[in-house]
Amino acid sequence: MNTSYSYDVQLPTEMDSDKTYPAVFTLHGRGSNERNMAGLVAPLEGDFIRIHIRGDLPLGSGYQYYELKSFGNPIRESFDQAVQQLQAIIGQLTEQYPIDPGRRYLLGFSQGAILSMTLALAMGDQLKGIVALNGYVPEFVKTEYSLRDIRDVSVFLSHGEYDSIFPVQIGHETAAYVGGLTPRLTFHTYPTDHSVSEENQRDYLAWLQSDAGLTTPKE
Repeated sequence: MNTSYSYDVQLPTEMDSDKTYPAVFTLHGRGSNERNMAGLVAPLEGDFIRIHIRGDLPLGSGYQYYELKSFGNPIRESFDQAVQQLQAIIGQLTEQYPIDPGRRYLLGFSQGAILSMTLALAMGDQLKGIVALNGYVPEFVKTEYSLRDIRDVSVFLSHGEYDSIFPVQIGHETAAYVGGLTPRLTFHTYPTDHSVSEENQRDYLAWLQSDAGLTTPKE
């Protein structure tokens, strides 16, 4: 499948041509863009290939990956197409760059977190893990998608305690659902709105480094 996504690939600062590297694919929130995700994983520059994928549907001054009927209610055709295209581009970029297929991670915020969790359920252990910040799993994904076993997929979920977009109860419900599917779940809440705090960032960066078998990132 050909995709219409633009993306920005950032390679490790010092690369060994004989090695493959863990990769983190970032997915932005609705109305945002790939540049806004780069800073969230910048401290991984020494060890990870970082790939920032932009949604292909314009929205205001930014982009989205799929359209909504109403808030929290995706247009199914648009959503399904995004999931299929993201799986395709992850595969294409893994072949194109020296990515270790056994250490592929997704990191998404809001709409990107929703897609990251959906892709984990759709791809199973084709992913090593995901970081999902302030998102949820749509009900139709739980009931109508063909779900893969994610017992070996590492999952870091976080949610803002004062999230005015997706109330924190959604975060707890999502963690309960995902925790029933994999023992490799880490879940935290932070005293924030619909955003990512410095503490949240430190925690998921350390988690990514540890899960990928690397050292703690520099602050």
